[in-house]
Amino acid sequence: MASTRRLLEEVMGATSSGEFLWELDGPARHGSIAYDAPPTLPGRAGAGTVHHIAWATEPAEHEAWLERLHHGGVSSTPIIDRYYFRSIYFREPSGVLFELATKGPGFTVDLPVERLGRELVLPPLLAARRAEIESHLTALPDPRAAWS
Repeated sequence: MASTRRLLEEVMGATSSGEFLWELDGPARHGSIAYDAPPTLPGRAGAGTVHHIAWATEPAEHEAWLERLHHGGVSSTPIIDRYYFRSIYFREPSGVLFELATKGPGFTVDLPVERLGRELVLPPLLAARRAEIESHLTALPDPRAAWS
């Protein structure tokens, strides 16, 4: 737990607010993370398990976060462009996958906000698979239709 504490406090800037509880504050958001004692049996991936924890970052600060991780001795991915946001992935010492994801550019790169959710929009990486993806989806009613 000492190396997790170091990562959270020294590298990520968290403040301890209990034995296994940390708070992270930014200009627009607040988050906390708590660690429970590990289970006696090994975990199994499936419904109800956590795949990763994502932390929001400002797009302009992403390069600095990458440098901060490397300076803190944390092995990470490079900045990965996800089209709607950029991400850096790394594992904290107990094995939990962390993601630092930028807040933007966001989904409005494709459509204005008033049109979001009215049609399926795919990032360029998946555009060629549109027919395949659509064949597995069930159309949902638009709740906004009742608003007018």
